[in-house]
Amino acid sequence: MRFTGKVAVVTGGGSGIGRATALKFAEEGAKVVIADFDQKGGEETVSLIRNKNGESFFVKTDVTKAGQVQNMVEQTIKKYGSLNIIFNNAGIEGPIKLLHETTEQEFDKTININLKGVFLCSKYVLPQMIKQGGGVIINAASEAGLLGHNLYSAYCASKAGVVLLTKSMSGEYGRYNIRVNCTCPAPILTPMAMREAQVLGKEKTLASFKTMSPFGRAGKPEEVAKVVAFLASDDASWITGAAVNVDGGYYAQGGGGGWTE
Repeated sequence: MRFTGKVAVVTGGGSGIGRATALKFAEEGAKVVIADFDQKGGEETVSLIRNKNGESFFVKTDVTKAGQVQNMVEQTIKKYGSLNIIFNNAGIEGPIKLLHETTEQEFDKTININLKGVFLCSKYVLPQMIKQGGGVIINAASEAGLLGHNLYSAYCASKAGVVLLTKSMSGEYGRYNIRVNCTCPAPILTPMAMREAQVLGKEKTLASFKTMSPFGRAGKPEEVAKVVAFLASDDASWITGAAVNVDGGYYAQGGGGGWTE
């Protein structure tokens, strides 16, 4: 029960890694605020938490809109009186196509959700954390923020931005007892990954996931959630500015994987 008495916000908490992390926070005692553009998914996550006697509520939030992010923070403080942890997880895969075929609108949308969303959520959470005397911010980056991928230029650019935003924030806010880290997962079986598979070919994509890790399989959202929970806990009190690979060894293999039949 590492989070008893703590309040955690999870953006993009309506599915995938966000939902798994919200459930993990609640399991360990946190009051959890689910912020998502997807109202149905967000409310389902709240129900899952409440069904296990946890405390949670949903705030419909578009992380690219400053006013909605401010409302999310205000509603959290109004309801629970504090805000100790935020997992900036909301994100999209963006266009899966060559750069010259990517529209300006597609590029802007990917950057706005994946990178600007992290900026806005952090911007409006930080004053509350400073006022409280500390807090924890965990940002969802990706191994695609460390390695280039064909057909994913916008996504890679957005996640690389998250990595360096994380490192910069950690230096700026350590004096306020605020830790800032990010996770770099791959490949994880989430609804987003399944959408990608529909574009690239389901069987081909799922087979390629096996080649990305020496373990010969894709990861589970719950495996990332455990790492996020660790980074959010006092067990990680001496960790800040880190980009933590949660990728089954993919990055360690230079992005080449290690599985052979």
